Amino acid sequence: MTSNGVRRVTVFDTTLRDGEQSPGCSMNLPEKIEVAKILEKLRVDVIEAGFPISSPGDLESVKTIAGIIKDSVVAALARCLEKDIDAAREALARAAAPRVHVFLATSPIHMEYKLKMTPEQVLEQAVSSVKYAKAFCDDVEFSAEDAFRSDPDFVCRVFGEAIRAGARTVNFPDTVGYAMPGEFGERIRYVKEHTPGMEKAVLSVHCHNDLGMAVANSLSAIVSGADQAECTINGIGERAGNASLEEIVMALKVRRDILPAETRIDTTQIYTASRMVTQVTGVKVQPNKAIVGENAFAHEAGIHQHGVLVNRATYEIMTPESIGIPKNRMVLGKHSGKHAFEDRLEDLGLTVDAETLESVFAEFKILADKKKLVSDRDIEALVMGAAAAAPETWKLDHWAVNTGSALGASGTIRLVNKNGEGKKLVTLGNGPIDAIFLAINHITGKAPELELYEIGAITDGSSSQAETMVKIAWEGRRYNGRWLSTDVVESSIKAYLAAINAMEWELGAGK
Repeated sequence: MTSNGVRRVTVFDTTLRDGEQSPGCSMNLPEKIEVAKILEKLRVDVIEAGFPISSPGDLESVKTIAGIIKDSVVAALARCLEKDIDAAREALARAAAPRVHVFLATSPIHMEYKLKMTPEQVLEQAVSSVKYAKAFCDDVEFSAEDAFRSDPDFVCRVFGEAIRAGARTVNFPDTVGYAMPGEFGERIRYVKEHTPGMEKAVLSVHCHNDLGMAVANSLSAIVSGADQAECTINGIGERAGNASLEEIVMALKVRRDILPAETRIDTTQIYTASRMVTQVTGVKVQPNKAIVGENAFAHEAGIHQHGVLVNRATYEIMTPESIGIPKNRMVLGKHSGKHAFEDRLEDLGLTVDAETLESVFAEFKILADKKKLVSDRDIEALVMGAAAAAPETWKLDHWAVNTGSALGASGTIRLVNKNGEGKKLVTLGNGPIDAIFLAINHITGKAPELELYEIGAITDGSSSQAETMVKIAWEGRRYNGRWLSTDVVESSIKAYLAAINAMEWELGAGK
């Protein structure tokens, strides 16, 4: 309970684990660090940083994040296996507040076909794993995978034994998004009332969105007594995604009259967090997405516009400012100094270190020379791109393209590697971008599959920056790149190079 007598719900964010493992949402280490920092600034209670046993890269990212985050619990996922738990222990060694999150399926279909275990064997393994994790980490969470399709009494039994073995949180997932809000709320109430020792632990829920019910089910569970909600920024996650953090948090805030619970989330950081996740994953939210969609606070119909102008509450149940949407003030230009620039970053809720500030301010001045005025969206995009960029194994020196309806297309590019050695190549292609990308592949010695190439404008007008999103695949891994420029070709080249550099850095060539 908080000081005003309202129940406090724990927000467990799994953007970096469940969200990141969904198709197309992979992130490199610098990107994960930036997302973790914004989650901490958002005041998320628990940040699930990854699944350490899944790959050396995941172990390293959890280890790095655990050493940086101080104001949130950092959790690592593990199957109910000693080798998984050992990897989690290694990854969380430097965490200020570590949590080991172990899981094991409890539904008949999972036990029979996936685990090939009897219910008694599942119970025994769950208990032994909680005890094993508890030996080095006081904060242990146990999840019953596919809990909603499990026998309720068996889940209560497993939860009771897990709590007795030392679990401080037990999680009830709707792993395949099958539940409806009414029945899910009833199931949570049943588990709360029939689990031995439940008063000694936190009851959590983790809902997926296969039928579009993840947020509704999470809120129903909270009303029925759930103490923790597991969710992701923008609702990203496996298949149709997870429950959306911003929707749960704002529903609790706006509808306090019927949802008697609150979180410690700083809602003014929601927009920044949403934009950051969009930038690093390259996965945009739909325009009509609740809370953070481009149209969430847009009013086009005349009657709506008139009502909002008279009294915003006529058509807005929350304000844009309440989630941190900045007012679109275009007052910064080429004559603006660093102090004014820093002040605007603070207004936008963006924090950068001194080195990044220097590079971003330099990019801002270059942009300001090309545009009369630089918008908040321009600044936001510059900062997020710089903060999450991987180290440059390859750097662009210069480029040129030649194209026309009767000429075909050729691209000339010169890249400089980390040793200062320059390489230049001229290549023919099906268009200027294809020619340049082929040249980059020849110079770097790698030809990854181009899975996504997308260009959009940051703001309106012919002088708008082009924002290019690139996604490449190499040996089963995906890498994202993005760049901004008033020149669409330059934006495309640098976005592709950013993805190449992310790949090179993870493979070790950039270290």
